[in-house]
Amino acid sequence: MYKELRTSFAVVALFLMVFSATFQGCFSAANQPQNKKKPTQPTASRGLGSSVIFPVHGNVYPDGIYTVSLKIGSRKKPYVLDVDTGSDLTWVQCDLPCTGCTKDRASLYKPNKNSAVRCNDPICVALHSPGKPCKNPDEQCDYEIEYADHGSSLGVLVKDSFPLQFINGSHFAPFLALGCGYNQQFSRTNPPSTDGVLGLGTGKASIVSQLHDLGLIRNVLGHCLSRKGGGFLFLGADLVPPSGINWAPMSNSLEKHYSSGPAELLFDGKSTGVKGLSMVFDSGSSYTYFSSQAYQTTLSLVRKSLTGKPLKDAVDNSLPVCWKGAKPFRSVSDVKDYFKPLVLSFTKAGSVQLQLPPEAYLIVTKHGNVCLGILNGTEVGLGNSNIIGDISMQDKLVIYDNEKQQIGWAPANCDRPQKS
Repeated sequence: MYKELRTSFAVVALFLMVFSATFQGCFSAANQPQNKKKPTQPTASRGLGSSVIFPVHGNVYPDGIYTVSLKIGSRKKPYVLDVDTGSDLTWVQCDLPCTGCTKDRASLYKPNKNSAVRCNDPICVALHSPGKPCKNPDEQCDYEIEYADHGSSLGVLVKDSFPLQFINGSHFAPFLALGCGYNQQFSRTNPPSTDGVLGLGTGKASIVSQLHDLGLIRNVLGHCLSRKGGGFLFLGADLVPPSGINWAPMSNSLEKHYSSGPAELLFDGKSTGVKGLSMVFDSGSSYTYFSSQAYQTTLSLVRKSLTGKPLKDAVDNSLPVCWKGAKPFRSVSDVKDYFKPLVLSFTKAGSVQLQLPPEAYLIVTKHGNVCLGILNGTEVGLGNSNIIGDISMQDKLVIYDNEKQQIGWAPANCDRPQKS
């Protein structure tokens, strides 16, 4: 969900004065039990957990999204969520009732009574901007998530069970915080078909952080997105290979982002002169975004390298820069020999390189044109940020190790996970 032009959300404190009777009945502070015994949470000392693996569905084109299915609460049918390492909060469309939801009412998430998270909860505090605490610590925790080009989600933070099966055979349903989104705003004419977002960022509200704080998993996650479609996602460290991974240190300059840098951009094995790029690894973005200088340099070099090749500029509504051949292309394999490889060399990691062959920055559209899957991030409001999106992470095992503060990658077969 929300794949194109997406950055991580900014969360602000928002307290609404008027709610529906349903909303008040479920979440008012007066209805919160004062002495009710809390559900027992699992801990690592009880021998539960290790890692959790989820099958991933979707593709970069034409779907523009990778998703996982996740059960929440007592509902038998799982919710389909966008896999997003670029934001923290997991949220689903919620029946309170819901404004702007894309699902029918029977499919919406229905929170339990007395499940609202209070304002003084550490997860709520972590979500809100510094200096904007709740007026009353017993108030419910409201949130607002804003995305780059497709609107926002407004809701309340609740807790519910997440039935999970760990690879060591144990089963448990820890109570985790999630967003109950009762007001969705979409800026695109075709709203996404998913139920919400699976937030996997570095913040305390992230599902990864919550499971780690309960002692269920190591604070590590990874994904492997197949160019053929699908792949897998894992939470925990069991699928991290003992060797063969290229590691780069995480940057602390961008809070709640998986960022690594500085990096130098190479084209066809030669320096482009573009250096010092801080790269954000964001599975919530379909495409890769360069800041204006890096983008213009890349586009200029790509166009120059195509001189004399049987390609002409084409207009295609899929992406801004496209080319056509004498006849329609069927796949990137038909055209990749016309293009040169890109490389991001991370200088602080001893020049560890992220290889971007043509397959990692091109798509072939339904019209048979080949299009550049690197976009100008400055033009869409990303400033000097640079984002490595799904297109450049396909057929790679990408690992986010929050314990060692490093990001790793390696070529991989993403059709089937292999336990280390």
